[in-house]
Amino acid sequence: MTKIGNIQLPDFPLLLAPMEDVSDPPFRTLCKEQGADVVYTEFISSEGLIRDAAKSVMKLDIYEKERPVGIQIFGANLDSMLQSVEIVEKTNPDIIDINFGCPVKKVVSKGAGAGILKDFDKMVSLTEAMVKHTKLPITVKTRLGWDHNSIRIVEVAERLQDVGCQAISIHGRTRAQMYKGSADWAPIADVKNNQRMHIPVFGNGDIDSPQAAKKMRDEYGLDGAMIGRASIGNPWFFNEVKYYLKTGKELPPTSLVERVNAARRHLQMAIDWKGDKLGVYETRRHYTNYFKGIPHFKEYRMKMVTSDDAKDVFAAFDEVEEKFGDHIFVAP
Repeated sequence: MTKIGNIQLPDFPLLLAPMEDVSDPPFRTLCKEQGADVVYTEFISSEGLIRDAAKSVMKLDIYEKERPVGIQIFGANLDSMLQSVEIVEKTNPDIIDINFGCPVKKVVSKGAGAGILKDFDKMVSLTEAMVKHTKLPITVKTRLGWDHNSIRIVEVAERLQDVGCQAISIHGRTRAQMYKGSADWAPIADVKNNQRMHIPVFGNGDIDSPQAAKKMRDEYGLDGAMIGRASIGNPWFFNEVKYYLKTGKELPPTSLVERVNAARRHLQMAIDWKGDKLGVYETRRHYTNYFKGIPHFKEYRMKMVTSDDAKDVFAAFDEVEEKFGDHIFVAP
């Protein structure tokens, strides 16, 4: 059994990674229904929270059906981060996660996200201050290091644990790599194999198949997998991984009717949560994967991703179900 603080999780839990404009409440709901053990919000700017910026505050919305749910915040200013902890606490999440891994320039340039990987002492002191400032478990998501020459993740993870971090998720790339090349899980395994480590160590990066998740568990010995891009437009991925880990067999691909129904629900929940315009716009990125592998599909995909009117998108779903309803998906 794996534990984050007092939160009991199954062996080798699957976590939905925090992804900007992706891991919102509608998508988290779908992933939770399909087997995600822990879900995280999109990452939230501490500066945005303390300024009461509408976009940041909206990301605090969490729902009972999502639990256990973690709210992830980023920032580099201690006072702002501590104030944001107080704001986050009021929404009653199960976990507060600190983003020390986002490689995007506008975040890094402020010394936040992966930018803090240039200053390990600050990374540790910020974590320690946040641990002391809340009774909620504090966890960390980070990368291997700033670049190949500055990978000290075994030492950093141990120091974070020593100041009270309750779990660590590590993306197997450096900031310099961004999302290029292959994720290297070996240094993450080194963290796990450090005899002083007793908190859960979760792996992240390139978990793009049930077989990859099994390899992370069995060959690298990690405590769980944090899944990001493989879940976009594919919330069934969590269930597929769990089934494979349990049986060694692959689940049959999700049917076209199930995919259309999920897309409909996703869009409707998004509209209910953030209104017609944003609801339509922010679900677009999922449609390519929802309907991946259908031949001669471009015309329908274009309708889904170019229309600004929800009625047109729902109509496109109806057309797809009518035209391709008996399509048989083949396992990749």
